[in-house]
Amino acid sequence: MSCGRLARGRGCRKGDAAFRVRLHAPASAGDRQRDPAAPADLHAAAYARTMGGQDIPIAAARARHPELPPAWCRSPRRLAGERRMSIPFSPDRFWRSLEEMARIGATPDGGVRRLALSAEDTEARALLRDWGLAAGCSVEVDRLGSMYLTYAGADPGAAPVAVGSHLDSVPTGGRYDGPYGVLLGLEILRALHEAGRRTRAPITVVNWTNEEGSRFSPSMSASGGAMGLIDEAKVLAAPDNFDPSITYGDALRQTGWAGDADPAMARNFAAYYEAHIEQGPILEREGIPIGIVTHCIGVEQWTLVFTGRDGHVGSPMAGRQDALAAASELVLALERIAIATGGMATATRLTLEPDARGNIPSVVRVAANIRHPDEDGNARMTAAFREDVAELAARRGVRVEIERAGGYPRVPFAPKLLDSLRRAAGAAQLRHRDMPGPIPQDALHVGIVVPSALMFIPCDGGVSHHPSESISREWCAAGLAAMGPAVIEAAGGLA
Repeated sequence: MSCGRLARGRGCRKGDAAFRVRLHAPASAGDRQRDPAAPADLHAAAYARTMGGQDIPIAAARARHPELPPAWCRSPRRLAGERRMSIPFSPDRFWRSLEEMARIGATPDGGVRRLALSAEDTEARALLRDWGLAAGCSVEVDRLGSMYLTYAGADPGAAPVAVGSHLDSVPTGGRYDGPYGVLLGLEILRALHEAGRRTRAPITVVNWTNEEGSRFSPSMSASGGAMGLIDEAKVLAAPDNFDPSITYGDALRQTGWAGDADPAMARNFAAYYEAHIEQGPILEREGIPIGIVTHCIGVEQWTLVFTGRDGHVGSPMAGRQDALAAASELVLALERIAIATGGMATATRLTLEPDARGNIPSVVRVAANIRHPDEDGNARMTAAFREDVAELAARRGVRVEIERAGGYPRVPFAPKLLDSLRRAAGAAQLRHRDMPGPIPQDALHVGIVVPSALMFIPCDGGVSHHPSESISREWCAAGLAAMGPAVIEAAGGLA
């Protein structure tokens, strides 16, 4: 049954009382998933149980049921036009693909361990390749191992529109961080293939290698290499963080995913879209299924080395130069500064010398990470923590060296592409809001070179990078309903 399917009486004019709408709401959550025209609104099933299939005038339908989404009461002419400009996507197939992918590298606690270029990642890549070939795509692999599944467009000279994310995970990962974006893109290609349609420009789905950076540092290294932001040779030479005798390049060769395509070809994308779970609680808390990410916020990574004087733990407290006590003050200062400025700051790693029960630590290295949604926020936070460090170093009699270890710039996304997501979300009657992206994704690297857009869907409790990471089928379908039409529009529409 089709939600919003219309029945017009013979000889009736638009606006007549006899101009009728057949209100065929889906009868269950399963029906909503099978019917791509159905709103992803969680309340739709309640309407279905009370309404059944009724033929009533459009005006009467709106008066009797003002709570109905307007998309359920469209005229036949408007509906026909929409059908010419769209294809049916399958939220059910999309969900099944996510579940099948999650079985690769599955852990007993419900999570996923699928490190980049591991045996599990190799299996996931092979499955994606096979799915792409079955959907009529060509498949290329570049020298950094990234995969490109391309569904040809009607204009062979047009630059492709890309949709991408990653299949690798952190060691204790969840089921949806990364695969959601890759398999959403795959569903767009499958829907085109199933409908026997093409867009004017090609559409390419990208699986970027090593987004997480758990096995090889830095994170997002393949997308950074493709965009010319990280030297390709440096990416290939990166050692395995768990077995330094193996490099990124070695792992590519061992797994058979060392391709010969030039990664720089990705710089020729006409546009790039990425869908991702939010990895935060805002969308779920506000009951909004779609987040339009206006920009990725800048990130600063710092290494601080506190040098004091070691000694016996039984020595008097007076006169100590305890490097760990000083570093602990910094950890709390970062938290205080972040809360005061509206930013985010974390001490992520501490190493001690000597690392012994009987010794006062004389050297402590601290890895710190700061980020702020405002353009000048990182500079303000950095100035504040430097001031705190100078004060506590003088007070405690320790020396502190501060070195910038890396980071990412603030990257705004393409307004035109963001507008396409807003229009598609609005057409699907999906609530949406603009928001910054506090966690870097591959879209950050791509967005420096290629017009790009990033979109979030909620995740339960904002939890990610954890086996309990989860999303609902409704959120999954909502993201497809918003991004699918936007990508087709960016690719020039249906040919």
